[in-house]
Formats: sequence, C-alpha cells, structure tokens
Amino acid sequence: MNKSYQEISWFKLSLLHFLYESHPELTDDTDLLNIRSDLAAITYSEAIKNGHNQQEAEELALNDLYKGLHFSKHDTLVTILWNEFPREIPMGQAKEFAIELLPKVEDVFSNYTLNDEFVFSAEFNNLYSELTGAITFWLEEHELQ
Repeated sequence: MNKSYQEISWFKLSLLHFLYESHPELTDDTDLLNIRSDLAAITYSEAIKNGHNQQEAEELALNDLYKGLHFSKHDTLVTILWNEFPREIPMGQAKEFAIELLPKVEDVFSNYTLNDEFVFSAEFNNLYSELTGAITFWLEEHELQ
C-alpha cells in the first residue's frame, strides 16, 4: 500500500459531501471534518460495544456528525432563488450564485439565532422575507432584474 495514501473514513466522506451540498463555505474547515468524523466513529464504536445494532449505532453517530448543521444558509438561499427569482437566476446556476451571494446577505442571517430546528420556527418566514428583499435589492443594484 502506498504510504502517501491517506485513508478517509466513511463518516468524513459523508460529512464532506454534506458540506459540499449544503454548507460549501465550510468544506475547507479541516478541524470540523476531523473532529466530527472522529467523534462519529467513536460514537458508532461505543454504541456497538454497548449492545446497539448497526442501524441504531449509525443513527447515534450521524447525530454527532451533523449536529448544528441541519439548517443551511446556502440551502435557504438556493430555495429562495428557485422560488422567487427563477427568471433572473436559472435553477442550474442557483447553487453557484448562492455561494457568491452568501457574504452579501450574511448580515440578514446575523439577526437570527440559527439552529437545527430554525426552519420549523415562525422566525423562518421573517428570515425568508428579509432575504428575498435583500436579494431583490442586490439584483436591482447589479441590474440583473
């Protein structure tokens, strides 16, 4: 085996894929990747040792792996672009555009306490409306609307 080959755990690959899709701003956070994937592997191993079956152990490990990451600013922006701006930003470009847009609307997100359940809160509708307004303003400013 080539010694330069670095084995990547299933948990790390899973988290990296998830970050790539829903939190692209975090894909370079090696500490997050390493700490979370190690914790998930330990949780899985301990759960098996404590008599949990594979499915139960995996559920416990995935809870640790994705904790605090269920709400996605990126996914929220993509959804708004798809729903509110399909003529201005084609669906196929929405994910890329959301990556560029996120730093420009970060101040809107900062007004809210974001957590895993935020999308189910009454405040989510307020955030959605504020972001829609901010995106409208940005698009008008850049003559894209």
